[in-house]
Amino acid sequence: MRKALIMSNPAPTRLSLLALSTLCLTAGAASSEELDGPKIRKLIAGETVRLNTPFGIALPLRYRTDGVVVGDISGISAASMFAPKEEGRWWVEDNSLCQKWPSWYNGRRFCFKIRRLGERKISWLRDDGASGTALVGD
Repeated sequence: MRKALIMSNPAPTRLSLLALSTLCLTAGAASSEELDGPKIRKLIAGETVRLNTPFGIALPLRYRTDGVVVGDISGISAASMFAPKEEGRWWVEDNSLCQKWPSWYNGRRFCFKIRRLGERKISWLRDDGASGTALVGD
């Protein structure tokens, strides 16, 4: 008889599942926010961004407020395929962080969608499909 009562009124179960699903979606959305142009500029300008690499090395990029980005990988032996230090340009365009180096990446311009994952952690999605994470600040 008890079994019949539980199955005959599935509304509380459906309501519980709906509430749980909503909480999970809300928590996920709150923990990952895609940043628009002004938020990207506010987060990045004047900061060092350390890109996490598959090699376990964090590559430091210094985004100066004057639109210059400085990369210095002179202390990283695995990066010998690049010039050890280079200054490029960065800007915000269409809610993306864009940058261009004189010789790194053969001078190709790349733009990145930025998502905030935490106070200092971000994820990035480059316009060619590459993606990763980074820490902002020293």
